[in-house]
Amino acid sequence: MAILDVPSPMTGTVKELLVAIGSRVNQGEEILIIESMKMEIPVESPVAGTLLELVVEPPRQVQEGELLLRLEV
Repeated sequence: MAILDVPSPMTGTVKELLVAIGSRVNQGEEILIIESMKMEIPVESPVAGTLLELVVEPPRQVQEGELLLRLEV
């Protein structure tokens, strides 16, 4: 078992969570939506795994590189 931290790809506001803790996600699956400059940007899972922890909840302002969630891979 390994833990993978998923950082925010950009500064913006976490608008919507698309998965719940314990959910199995596939590589490339959308996990959450960040709104930046009135655009909605999906954050995709970099690998297949299980959502272990959500660090942010909407509506939360995040900075580029800030931890969003952790996956168990």
